[in-house]
Amino acid sequence: MTAPVSPEQIEALFTRSDGSFVCARWGRPVVPIVFGVEDRTLMTLKGAIEAVVVLADHKMAETDPELGANLMMFFCRDWEELLGVPDLDRLIDGLAPLVQKLSESGANQYRVFRFDQAGAIRACFVFLRMDAELSQLPAATLALGQAAQSILLWSDRAFTESSPLGLLDGQAVLKPEIAAVIRAAYDPVLPAVAHDPSHALRIYARMQAQ
Repeated sequence: MTAPVSPEQIEALFTRSDGSFVCARWGRPVVPIVFGVEDRTLMTLKGAIEAVVVLADHKMAETDPELGANLMMFFCRDWEELLGVPDLDRLIDGLAPLVQKLSESGANQYRVFRFDQAGAIRACFVFLRMDAELSQLPAATLALGQAAQSILLWSDRAFTESSPLGLLDGQAVLKPEIAAVIRAAYDPVLPAVAHDPSHALRIYARMQAQ
């Protein structure tokens, strides 16, 4: 995707494959927890999450009063491993069928969002199967990409053909247009959730004001 210079390009980032439009941001501070990685990688992951949260001018916290942690990232070598995670089936409805679906499709990542009564993001569960493709990525690149895709409810098609990341002096960074959309979507004058495509016009306007 080139730098979005029109509301239509922004609208496409939040228009799902069924044609519906929805843009939602976090309605509470982000509290991350990561499973299945070494301590060194853990620090890289949390650092990337914090960087994206700061970019959005949102907040992080030590604990979530409802869930303890509300951004949960699970790393595994095989999807079947998720079935052995204690109490995960209580957090994810239909975990067994989901694992079967992911295994059959050959997917290497999947995200599940939960929302509060107003429709803002309440929790996000990120599942990553470290296949050959993901294993080749530097930890910082993988972390930044997942953080970017978890900070907003993007379309299921938003990044299928183009990563939210680019390279600057050999280092992975958020593409400027994606960073600008994130900042604008978190502008306090905008609602936390919107289902009308005209919301893209409002994000566009905030981007011009940045």
